Amino acid sequence: MLRDVFRRLKKEGKKAFIPYITAGDPNLEKTYEIMKRFSDWGADLIELGVPFSDPMADGPTIQRAMERALKGGTNLSQIFQLVSEFRKHRQTPIILMGYMNPFFSYGFHKLVGEAKESGVDGILCVDLPPEEAKEFYISAREKGVELIFLISPLTDRQRLMKIRKYASGFLYFVSVTGVTGERENIPTDVKEMLEVARAVTRMPVVLGFGISGDGTIKDFFEYADGFVVGSALIRRLEEVSFDVYSEGFRSFFSQLEKACHKTN
Repeated sequence: MLRDVFRRLKKEGKKAFIPYITAGDPNLEKTYEIMKRFSDWGADLIELGVPFSDPMADGPTIQRAMERALKGGTNLSQIFQLVSEFRKHRQTPIILMGYMNPFFSYGFHKLVGEAKESGVDGILCVDLPPEEAKEFYISAREKGVELIFLISPLTDRQRLMKIRKYASGFLYFVSVTGVTGERENIPTDVKEMLEVARAVTRMPVVLGFGISGDGTIKDFFEYADGFVVGSALIRRLEEVSFDVYSEGFRSFFSQLEKACHKTN
């Protein structure tokens, strides 16, 4: 269970490091290699994006990643095969991140069944409101797949409790309203909002959308249970033609991992 990961990290005085990669970017073979390296280099969970033609919550960097993946024909069946292959060699939990349109088209029951069979631990449906989550929740619970929800600075206590009814694993706190992408600064009042979300829901809460480097992780370390980094990693992979072994990328990844795990 994902909660077990957070319990272990809390006992160790660490936070979850959750790197993001879009499945099929730039191709499935390269995604597989990147996932293995993320696992080997200290990722506590890996967020795997499902490419979609209209990723309304994502900024230009992840939009480019999804365009590359779609151009290569990446689909959910191939993604489940990718996770199955990964599971033969690594045990790092996998969170599938995607949008309602492809998930609904695939069928909730089929989706969570194949997700569980392949080794996916949780699913984050970006545009799934709690008012429409019951069917998805029932299917996920039956198969033992965690259902992750986004919350934002606009999410009040009443809505937090609605989300808590269907959420499991952890909550993903969007640092600012808007789309994904690197930002120099995240508003300091987010710290108080994170504390409220953790207290009201009694669930782990991770911070994402806008983390550009280890400085943000250090600044918010005491307030979040983990950190999702996507655009900053993808941009650096683009710069080195997806050579995950390049010194610059490896060094940046290591800085993020050390900040989450408080290691020198």
